[in-house]
Amino acid sequence: MADGLNPRTRMLLEAPIAPTLLRLAAPNVLVMLAQAGVGLIETYFVGQLGTNALAGMALVFPVVMLMQMTSAGAMGGGIASAIARALGARRRDDADALVLHALAIAAVFSLVFTAGVVGGGRWLYTRMGGTGGALDAALVYSNWVFAGAFLVWLFNTLSAVIRGTGNMAVPAYVTVLGALVLVPLSPLLIFGWGPVPGLGIAGGAIALMAYYLVGSLVLAAYLWSPCSLLQPSFTHIRFRWMLFKDILRVGLVGTVSTVATNLSIGVTTALVGGFGTAAIAGYGTASRLEYLLVPLVFGLGAPLVAMVGTCIGAGQRERALRATWIGAAMAFVMAESIGLWAAAFPHAWLSLFNSDPAMLEAGALYLRSVGPVYGFFGLGLVLYFASQGAGRLLWPVIGNIVRLAVAVSGGWLALRWGGGLAAVFAAQGVALVSYGLVNAWAIAGGAWFGPVGWPRSTAGLLRRMPQT
Repeated sequence: MADGLNPRTRMLLEAPIAPTLLRLAAPNVLVMLAQAGVGLIETYFVGQLGTNALAGMALVFPVVMLMQMTSAGAMGGGIASAIARALGARRRDDADALVLHALAIAAVFSLVFTAGVVGGGRWLYTRMGGTGGALDAALVYSNWVFAGAFLVWLFNTLSAVIRGTGNMAVPAYVTVLGALVLVPLSPLLIFGWGPVPGLGIAGGAIALMAYYLVGSLVLAAYLWSPCSLLQPSFTHIRFRWMLFKDILRVGLVGTVSTVATNLSIGVTTALVGGFGTAAIAGYGTASRLEYLLVPLVFGLGAPLVAMVGTCIGAGQRERALRATWIGAAMAFVMAESIGLWAAAFPHAWLSLFNSDPAMLEAGALYLRSVGPVYGFFGLGLVLYFASQGAGRLLWPVIGNIVRLAVAVSGGWLALRWGGGLAAVFAAQGVALVSYGLVNAWAIAGGAWFGPVGWPRSTAGLLRRMPQT
């Protein structure tokens, strides 16, 4: 390494874009599938406890995903982006120091989630339409999960640190192996067996927290081993505001976007709540497929954060833009394929979790209405991740706010004008299309570096772009 570049960093800067993204995304998609599978496994077993339990999980799910997406996607993206840009600019000492700054941020944010949700859960879930047995189930599950919020933040922060170096394999292995352990552990704690008592819906939450605890220990062991590209140290700790700022300027803006996404789902859940518990269960189960797209697109978006961030740090703006559009095309095709399948065969998904006819009817209506435009959700989301790598998140946030405004106002007007569930769900579809188009229009119009569009050549790009 005569020029001081690590081989992994050189790969992000010089290797062919599409094959490199696919190669890095393969283990990352696997890790995200496994992590999504963790939630689906839990939902399947909780669904066997009845419609109230399933509706209870549906009430809690947007809040759990808010924490997941904030820790892994928003703040995690800020962490990975900061580390990638530091390595691309050959600021190795800063990259090492960013690890402890990231852990400090995780500790503070996890405390906020624990205090806010454990203290205000009943108020929140009641406003979302929770009553009776569904509300009781929601509170039991929520209190267990958010009491252990630090474990979720720790796991996702350590994963983001490692991914920021371009290493997607280690988080993948840890998550997949953890999911394999969770498969027997979750039903064991939910239903009991032999001397182990059944804990009901609380057992699912406890199993999930055990998964995050063990995974965090393994990731930490790797990060502090000689195998790791980074070498963080707890000796002579000196926090620097500039390093916090490097993470937070991307992570906090991304958090606004994440809140808007989950607030859209949460408000829609409240609107659907007027049609009864079965409707909440149906919408909550169907919208889990949309949440499944998040980790799938994140599987592609995480290496895109590393590649775009490293290229920006090294001054390779054209390559950063080309990687972004290639990743956007991949994400659109993947998400649209899943959405079309769900719209054509909604019961294939819904019946995995429950057989209540009213639940199936509501869930199928949602998937037929929104599934055909899932590609725009994938497009908007992957451009959000690419913007994290570039450290330019204003327009992705605006895109998410537009989505929230369309979903909430459209759903409210649908009910006011007597449109029923079909009209509420149609508004969600229009909101997703708006989200994808706003993000694509902004980046194509030069939201990162000015109005450069799609450069025809490196020379043309360099003539038209402001230089750093």
